Amino acid sequence: MSGTPPVPDAAARDAPDPISDGAVFHVEPAESPAGSEMFHVEPPPSAARVFGDRLELARRYAAHLVTTGVERGLIGPREAPRIWDRHLLNCAVVAELLPDGARVVDLGSGAGLPGIPLILTRPDISVVLVEPLARRVDWLREVVEDLALPVEIERGRAEESGVRARWEGADVVTARAVAPLARLAGWALPLLRTGGALLAFKGASAADEAARDATAVRRLGGSDPRVVRCGAGVVDPPSTVVVVERSRGTGRRPARPRRREERT
Repeated sequence: MSGTPPVPDAAARDAPDPISDGAVFHVEPAESPAGSEMFHVEPPPSAARVFGDRLELARRYAAHLVTTGVERGLIGPREAPRIWDRHLLNCAVVAELLPDGARVVDLGSGAGLPGIPLILTRPDISVVLVEPLARRVDWLREVVEDLALPVEIERGRAEESGVRARWEGADVVTARAVAPLARLAGWALPLLRTGGALLAFKGASAADEAARDATAVRRLGGSDPRVVRCGAGVVDPPSTVVVVERSRGTGRRPARPRRREERT
């Protein structure tokens, strides 16, 4: 989930913490041999505008992603050089779509994307990271503890009855590279309050997917999907999100009304 490969069995789970005050973080490009040219994982100037006084926390999170996150398979090594624009900022700018004090459930959270960047940007919200893979859950717990974030972590899947019972009534459900829109709506809509919104992070084909799955989404109790772009001037290209509101019911097909003669 979040577009990440499975965790390798040989993951270095007990590697020392690479984070220290004032450190500059380095990681080797995947295409270069060991010991060759290094690059800095430093935030671009736009990161200060997005994260404000929580920029240092965002830096620490980025350091986790490009070290233990790569070692344990939560992100691919080729993603490390673009960790800010493609991942942290790409997620964080969508915070503009969240209502004040929103309860957010992040499905298939993987490396904490987009849930952790969202709460770093918006400390007024509450976030639950839902992830089925135990090794990813272990990593998330380590990161959340290190950053001292008030984030809940649930090992499970959105379609499980226990997960629905614990987290239903959310204001927002987020998902990044989890599933096609129609399937995702079937998982997300039952977790939302009526009027709540699914924010599905999508790529360049978002409009085509929204048009293709619109009928199925409406059948599940969602509104017509609409495509929204966030973060113009901060990330290039802007982040693309398909927004679906829960418009009625439980996300299931409504019962057929009985005819007059059946009711009498």
